[in-house]
Amino acid sequence: MANRTLLKSIVCLGMAAMAASAEEGKWTPQQVLQLDQAWLKKQGLELPVSRLWDPARGTGLLSGTVSLSSGCSAGFVSANGLILTNHHCLFGLIQEHSRPDRDLITNGFLARTPEEELRGTTMRVAIPRKFTDVTREMTGAAPAGADDLARSRAIETRQKALVAACEKSPGIRCSVAAFDGGLQYTLIETLELTDVRLVYAPPRAVGEFGGEEDNFRWPRHVGDFAMARAYLDGKPYHPEFYFPVSQAGVKPGDFVMVLGYPGRTMRSLTADEMADQRDYVFGLREQLYGEWIQALEEAAKSSREGEITVAATLKSLLNSHTNAQGQLAGLQRGRIIEKQKAADEAVLAWAAQKPAYAAGVAAKRELDQLAARRRQTATRDFLLQAASSGAVALKDAIILVRLAGERAKPDAEREPNYMQREWERIKAGLERDQKSFFRPADEAVLVRYVQRALQLEAPGRIEAVERAFRGQDPGRNVRALYEGTKVTDLEQRMRMFGESADQLRARKDPLLDFAFALDPELRAWQTAARVQDAAAARLRPEWRKLVIAHAGQPVAPDANSTLRVSFAHVAGYAPRDGVFYTPQTTLAGMIEKNTGVEPFAAPAQLLEAAKTVDASKIPLDFLSNADTTGGNSGSPVVNGRGELVGLNFDRVWENVANDFGYNPEIARNISVDVRFLRWLLELNRADNVLNELGPRKP
Repeated sequence: MANRTLLKSIVCLGMAAMAASAEEGKWTPQQVLQLDQAWLKKQGLELPVSRLWDPARGTGLLSGTVSLSSGCSAGFVSANGLILTNHHCLFGLIQEHSRPDRDLITNGFLARTPEEELRGTTMRVAIPRKFTDVTREMTGAAPAGADDLARSRAIETRQKALVAACEKSPGIRCSVAAFDGGLQYTLIETLELTDVRLVYAPPRAVGEFGGEEDNFRWPRHVGDFAMARAYLDGKPYHPEFYFPVSQAGVKPGDFVMVLGYPGRTMRSLTADEMADQRDYVFGLREQLYGEWIQALEEAAKSSREGEITVAATLKSLLNSHTNAQGQLAGLQRGRIIEKQKAADEAVLAWAAQKPAYAAGVAAKRELDQLAARRRQTATRDFLLQAASSGAVALKDAIILVRLAGERAKPDAEREPNYMQREWERIKAGLERDQKSFFRPADEAVLVRYVQRALQLEAPGRIEAVERAFRGQDPGRNVRALYEGTKVTDLEQRMRMFGESADQLRARKDPLLDFAFALDPELRAWQTAARVQDAAAARLRPEWRKLVIAHAGQPVAPDANSTLRVSFAHVAGYAPRDGVFYTPQTTLAGMIEKNTGVEPFAAPAQLLEAAKTVDASKIPLDFLSNADTTGGNSGSPVVNGRGELVGLNFDRVWENVANDFGYNPEIARNISVDVRFLRWLLELNRADNVLNELGPRKP
C-alpha cells in the first residue's frame, strides 16, 4: 500500500515543475489522466483527456496504437484494420515474400484487392485492452526473509498465475510489466492477432532513401512507411479506435503526441551501471555486430538470392550497430555518465540528514556493488547471450534443445519463453527462419562468433566453444557442423520441434550436439543473471523512491515496451555552434540529394513525377522534440485533435544517447509526413488505399 500511495503522490505533484521541460517523459495511459488538463490544453491538446483514456473502461484513443512482433509500434488508420507503420518495421514481411523474380524489396508492393494481400508467417499485432495494477500481488509474492533467487522464483510463479488467469479467453495475451525496477507492477491484457497481411510498401529507394549514411541524421528525405491489414477469423479486424489521417499536416510550433511502445531506456540506472552499459553492451555490440555485418555482406555480395535472403537480418544488424555507435558517441559528447554521477551524489547529499531515506542510500551502495560483480563476467555474459542472435542455424539449434528440455517439465515450471502458450510462436519462427537462411553467410557469422569467443581468457571462457574449436581451424570446423547437420533442413527442423531431448541426442547431429554442450552454460549464465536481476529489483525501488522524492516533480518511469505517450512540438535544433536545422524537409530535398547511386538513387517514376509539381511544396519529414527511443519506430504522431500527421521512425544523431538522459536542446525525433504518403499513393494510383484513408482535398 505504501508503494501505491507514493506513486499516486508522485504523479499528482502538479505540472508547474514539469513545464520547464514539457516534452520530457514517456507517460503511461494512467499517468496521462493525472496530468493537469489545463496544462495539456495550453500545450495544444484539443480533445478531452478522457477521450485519450477512459479509466472506467481501461481503453481510449491511445489503444488505436498497437505493438508489432517486429518490435515496432503502429497505428490503425481505418475501420477495416488497416495499419500504418514504418517500412523497416514490415521489412521482414516484405522480405518473406520476395525472391529474385519477384523482388518486393526493391520494387515495392501494392495489393489492389483483399485477395492480393500477403500474409506473414510470424507477424503479430497486439491491441491493448486492459491495464490492472498488481503491485500488491507481486511484491507480496515472496515470503519474508527469502534470498534473491527464491524471491525471483516466487515473483515469477505469481506472474505466471496472473497471466494464466488473464488468458482464459481465446486470442488474449497477457503480461506483467515492472515499472521503475519493481516499484509498480501492471497486468496488461492485449488482443493478439496472428493474421497480418502486407498491403503496401514503397520501393526500397523510397523507404530507405539515404540508407545507413543518413540513418539517425538530419536533414532526412525518406518515405519510411508501409501498410498491413489485421484480420480476425479470416475477416478484416474492426478496431474500436483508429486515427483519421490529417489533411493539413504540421507546421513549426505545432503540438503533437507520439504514441507507442518504447522499448528500453536506462535513466533509472546509477552512474556505475550506466558505465557498464556503455562498455559491456553498446561497446561490445558495436564490435561484434560490425564483424557480423562484414561477414554477411561479403558472403552474399555475389548472389542476388543471398542478398535477398540476408536482407532483413542485415538491416536489423546495421540499425543496431549504428545505434550502438551513436550511444557511445552521445555518452562521451554529452558527458552523460559524469553528469549522472554528479546527480547521484546530489541525491545522496540531500538524503544524508534524512533518516527516512536511509534504505535508499543503502540501496544505491548495493546497486553499485552489484554492478562491480557483473563487470567480472560481463564479456563472457555478452557472448553467451549473443549465441542466440547471430547465426540462424545455431539459434534454431539452441531453441530446439531448450524447448525439448523444458517440455519435459510441468508447464507451470517451464521457463516463461518456453511455456505451452509460446509453442505456436516458436514453431512459426523456426519455419520463418528458412527465409533468412543463406548458408555461406550463416557459416561466416558463426565463424566470427567462434573467433571472438576464443579470445576470452581463462577462467572466463565458454567451455563448449573451447572443446569444439580450441587449437583447430574455426572455418573448417564450422563447415563440418553445417555439412553434418539437419537443423538447416526445414522439413527435418519441423520434425525436431516435436522431439524429446533423447530423440534429439539420438540423431547425433553435430549442430544439435554443440547446442547441447552450450545449454548447461547458457542455463548457468541465465540463473546467475536472474539472481543479479532479482537483487536489482529488490534494491532499485528504494533508490527510485529517494530519487523521485529529491526531484519533487513527476518522473515518468523508464521505457519497458508498454504503451506510452510523449507530448511534443514541431521544432528545429542547433546541433553545434553556428548551425541551426529547420524542422521540415520536402520532396525537393530528395531530388537535390539524388545521385542515381545507392543509397541516394530515387526511383525513376518519382523523379519524373517531381518534374510536374512544385517539389518544395510536398512535405517529406519533420522534427519534433518528443521523448522517444527504440520501439517507437512506427509510432503514430497525432495532432491535438487525434488526427494522424506522421509516423515516427528515428532520432537525430546527437540524441541517440537520449536513452540515458533527456536533453531538451537536442532531443529531436524524426517523422515522415503523411502528406508525402498521400502524394506517393496517388502517384502509384493506389485508389483503393487512398479511399480507405478518407477524403482527399478537392
